[in-house]
Amino acid sequence: MKYVVWIPLLPLIAATITLLFGRWYIRRQAHWLPCIAVFTSFLVSLKALFDVIGGARANFDLYSWVIADTFKVGVGFQVDPLSVMMLAMVTCLSFLIHVYSIGYMEDDPGYYRFFAYISLFTFSMLMLVSANNFLQLFFGWEAVGLCSYLLIGFWYQKKSAADAAKKAFIVNRFGDFGFALGVFLVFVTFGTIYYEPVFARVHEIAHATVNLFGHDILLPTLIAVLLFCGAMGKSAQFPLHVWLPDAMEGPTPVSALIHAATMVTAGVFMVSRCHEIFELSNVAMAVVAAAGTFTCFMAATIAPTQFDIKRVIAYSTLSQLGYMFMACGVGAFAAGMFHLFTHAYFKALLFLGAGSVMHAMHHAPDPTDMRYMGGLKKYMPITFITFFIASLSISGVPGLAGFFSKDEILWSAFASVYPWGKIVWLVGTLVAGLTAFYSFRVVFMTFYGEFRGREVLHGHEPHESPKVMTIPLMILAVGAVVTGWIGIPHVLGGENHFARFMEPVLGHPHFHLPHGWEEKEALLELLLMAVSTAMGLLGIYVAYLVYIKRPELQRLVPERWPTLYRYLYRKWYWDEIYHALIVRPTFFTARAIVQGVLDSIFIEGVVNGVPDMIRRGGETLRRVQNGVVHTYALIMATGAAVILLLIYLF
Repeated sequence: MKYVVWIPLLPLIAATITLLFGRWYIRRQAHWLPCIAVFTSFLVSLKALFDVIGGARANFDLYSWVIADTFKVGVGFQVDPLSVMMLAMVTCLSFLIHVYSIGYMEDDPGYYRFFAYISLFTFSMLMLVSANNFLQLFFGWEAVGLCSYLLIGFWYQKKSAADAAKKAFIVNRFGDFGFALGVFLVFVTFGTIYYEPVFARVHEIAHATVNLFGHDILLPTLIAVLLFCGAMGKSAQFPLHVWLPDAMEGPTPVSALIHAATMVTAGVFMVSRCHEIFELSNVAMAVVAAAGTFTCFMAATIAPTQFDIKRVIAYSTLSQLGYMFMACGVGAFAAGMFHLFTHAYFKALLFLGAGSVMHAMHHAPDPTDMRYMGGLKKYMPITFITFFIASLSISGVPGLAGFFSKDEILWSAFASVYPWGKIVWLVGTLVAGLTAFYSFRVVFMTFYGEFRGREVLHGHEPHESPKVMTIPLMILAVGAVVTGWIGIPHVLGGENHFARFMEPVLGHPHFHLPHGWEEKEALLELLLMAVSTAMGLLGIYVAYLVYIKRPELQRLVPERWPTLYRYLYRKWYWDEIYHALIVRPTFFTARAIVQGVLDSIFIEGVVNGVPDMIRRGGETLRRVQNGVVHTYALIMATGAAVILLLIYLF
């Protein structure tokens, strides 16, 4: 199966050629090579997927990469159910986003540069998910971080975009430092960083401990928590979540690519790939569950207060990523990956739908502000229908993709052997209602009622996006419905093909049902499914009540509980807290070092001091070399006297 090498290689070739020669292409032709390359990668990924379904597996090195004493690692590929699912999903969504970008970025002066960057982004993610060792995983990990910096700050002349790019890059450095330490510790422990030998021997360290700052800590706990530091950064989990909402400063196709197919899903993928290490430590599993649960709830409370359409969807990503980590934290890794898979389609559809709306509102000073929208469904019927389907899916309405994957997580949490499973289920069920509420808040504010943006559009009328943008929306709408059907649970008459396909790699969660329910498992699962569905429908109804039927209720919370509303609107003040605790002290320390040490000691003392010393020495020598004979005679006599004295003494 060495043909899988071409899956990441084709986007890399396209990115390189487009970046080097794109500016000389015929106007607006820079998209052809990246689109063709990614589509071909998608076809090859499908072949690999069907081969793996047929029982094929592969694990090989393409060539030796690093050889240093006992450390040997190559550029390698592991072809198994987990990797081929990710390869097929990433290439499919990336191709649709490439096509959509042809219309969205049509008039942008950096057209060729944009397509080079997103093709490189795709290559980076494909290398990450297909790796057979931790070093190649780390290479892809850092490469997607670099590409996110380039794409979030794509409009670098805009200060907010440049600041958002720097914020994403710097925040991820904190997580990646821990991740790198985790990879180092894996090598020190096992003598290799290849997945197969590490996971085959991982049971040997189940009870091993290390002494850290005077405390004995389980080795699996330390490795897992360090690796999870990287996941918290890349997948934007608390406390490293603050970069993701600001990443909306990049072009909308970039947001779709980051949130749906690349970067933020890398953390969930890594934790699932390393599940055998995590499952050795209850502490590590609790950390994963706690981070996911808190992030899920926090983001779901912030989203209803935002008016930027992309920012609301960004917070929904934070919340849905929390769901995925909640699943991992209760041992349901296949359920977490299933939600990652379905979420990719309806989240890409939400972002691209938002981009279509922004395309229609591009004459407005702020085309993302929902307060200037409304009534757009009559102007943009395709965008409305597809966006509506995506909102139904993320709200967990039965029959759509989000319903099956979300309820698989909630059921796995409730029935989990881990004691925190019930808390995870409770928060997840509450968030299901909040998710439906803020998702349909966007739908009703954007597409229903009267159009409120005529004044800011200066006479321009909204219009439907071109076909090159709407066709990807329609394809993604199909995905937002049918991708969940491969995981229909047994209780609904399905076979849950997704879980069965992933079982050789991810295993299956261990359940411990409440006393008395062991014989009524199916009834309990249906009951929990009904509760979460009712919460979703309740959220949709409340959104309809507040934003359609009785719009005066929109002022209820801001007027009755202004402090609470301000707290949520300001995003729990995390940016302000980090600015006070980290940013300002860092700048103060840096300024003190630069001005107090570097400037005064090194710059003034060395850079300016050495020339000054040479000047003073020269002035002294000039006084001696004055051309007066008796001065020279005196110096010679003094020297002779010193020499005679030294001879006499020694």
